Amino acid sequence: MNIALIGFRGAGKTTIARLLAARLDKKLVSTDEEIAKKTKMPIAKFVKSYGWDKFREVESDVVESISDFDECIFDTGGGIVMRNENIINLKKSSLIVLLTADVNTIKSRIKNSKRPPLTNRGNCIDEVKEVLQEREARYKRAADYTIDTSRLTAEEACDLIMHYAQMELQ
Repeated sequence: MNIALIGFRGAGKTTIARLLAARLDKKLVSTDEEIAKKTKMPIAKFVKSYGWDKFREVESDVVESISDFDECIFDTGGGIVMRNENIINLKKSSLIVLLTADVNTIKSRIKNSKRPPLTNRGNCIDEVKEVLQEREARYKRAADYTIDTSRLTAEEACDLIMHYAQMELQ
């Protein structure tokens, strides 16, 4: 069984995925890193050159290619839920855990991010609220479990995920 972490940027997916992979001795697969390898360019540059729609196409190809993997931790991009096929492919072999955080926590975690903006809004808080509202229902439908990381350490979130994974295996 794989464990796929989904959620908005700044929810803790990458940090928690790294820790979880080490704790469980599983391979870590970052969809963003796989996209960068496939396109041979950093994501920000790819999005700037080709746009978000083309990025989502490549992302779907990557998710399809990893969907048959086993015993991995998937660190997914925040917009993975924007295409239903991604969730269908992840559900084939993965427990999907949604990581959430409140808007202020997200803002503080992403304030120095080099990631490309998701909207044309200049204000970070407005962008976070707008995109979260757009994705919230999709995140919830996709998730087997949800963890709010706003007030948890990465270790505490890992403990919960490991507990959920253990419950699934019983």
